[in-house]
Amino acid sequence: MPNTRPLSPHLGIYRWRVNMLQSTLHRLTGLFLCLGALLVTWGLIAAADGEAAWSMFVGFFSSWIGLMLLFIWSWSLLFHLCNGIQHLVRDTGHNFGPPTRDRTHDPVYWSTGWFVIAVSVAVTVLVWVLLIVRMQGGAA
Repeated sequence: MPNTRPLSPHLGIYRWRVNMLQSTLHRLTGLFLCLGALLVTWGLIAAADGEAAWSMFVGFFSSWIGLMLLFIWSWSLLFHLCNGIQHLVRDTGHNFGPPTRDRTHDPVYWSTGWFVIAVSVAVTVLVWVLLIVRMQGGAA
């Protein structure tokens, strides 16, 4: 017997908004932080195991793949932190009353969503610039 009922609407009817992007990024960065925890564990075991294991660990993270993983992991950590702070602020209920639900303007959380993403990227770049300056013998 063929099914003649219409399919439920899915993602095709929704406009992609920043809060959807934040939710997806928050989940993905949480998964990447778990992977990063495994890499930190590898580093701790390598440091305890001896010179050969530590050299292999340092060699991997000195490669471009290792540096890319460290950069993405640090961004994941900072995005997750900024997004968590935003959720704490949202949980106070500020700007969620009837005057902001009249649909005549974009909700405040759309602009703060882009702000959270921008701040997490900016802080990540700042951290890496400070690390590079410090590694080159600067005063940072």
